[in-house]
Amino acid sequence: MRLLLSGRRRWRAWRAGLLSVLALFPVLSAGPARAAAAVFLDERFASLDRWQPLTFPKIARHTAYSLAQCETGACLLMESDNSASGLVLKQSFNVYTYPTLQWRWKVSNVYAKGDSRTKEGDDYPARLYVLFAYDPTRSSLGKRLKYQLAKTVYGQYPPDSSISYIWDNRATGQPFIVNAYADEARMIPVSAGAATTNTWQEYTVDIVRDYRMAFGQDPPATASLAVMSDADNTHEAARAWIRYIRIEGPR
Repeated sequence: MRLLLSGRRRWRAWRAGLLSVLALFPVLSAGPARAAAAVFLDERFASLDRWQPLTFPKIARHTAYSLAQCETGACLLMESDNSASGLVLKQSFNVYTYPTLQWRWKVSNVYAKGDSRTKEGDDYPARLYVLFAYDPTRSSLGKRLKYQLAKTVYGQYPPDSSISYIWDNRATGQPFIVNAYADEARMIPVSAGAATTNTWQEYTVDIVRDYRMAFGQDPPATASLAVMSDADNTHEAARAWIRYIRIEGPR
C-alpha cells in the first residue's frame, strides 16, 4: 500500500487518505503525557466504536471490516479483494508510557504475487500499523521546513513515520523492511509465508525497541494504531482475523 509517498504526491495522499489520523494528533497530544497506567487498550472487538475508516485516494475498492465470531469469541474479520483500506484507532497514546503491543491473528492465505521488495508486490493479508505524530522539536531544519509547508497548505502536520507489523507473503530473513514506496515506513515481518496460515499466531512486541531497531533513533512520543489488509497491487484476495489487540505499560 502507498502509505507514504514522496514530494507533492505525499502531501496530497496524507490529506485525502489519512485525514482521520491528522485529526487525532493535535487534540490528543496537546496536553501533558498521561499518568502511567497498566493498560491503555484491551480491544476484544465486541464493537468497532473505538475505530474509524481509513481510505486512500484513487483506490475505489475498500477492504471490508466486520465483527465476527471466532472459535474463542468475538474477533475482527478483514476481507480484501483487489482492495485497500484500514481502520484507525480514535485515540492516540504515549509509546514510552505504553510500549508493549500484543495481538493474536490468523490469515486464510498469502499472496502469490506478494513481494515486499517491490511496489507491485506491496500487499499483505494482515498489517498492524503504529503511526507516529510529527514532533518539530526533534527534527532537522530541512524536515521542519518541509512539514511547516505541509501544515500551511493543509492546516495539519502529516504523521512523522510508521512501523508496521506484517504477515509477509514470503520469508526474507530481514529484521525489518523499508517500504517500497517510502523509507518513512518500515515493516517488521512477524509472520511470513503459508506454513502457518489458518492457525492463530500470537505476538508481544516493544514498540520503542522496534522503532529504534528499524530507524536507528528514538521514536516520537505520540502515536496511534491502525489495522489493514490490502490487495490493490497484487489484485488477489485474502481473509484475516484479529482476536484481540492490547497496548500496555513496559514489562
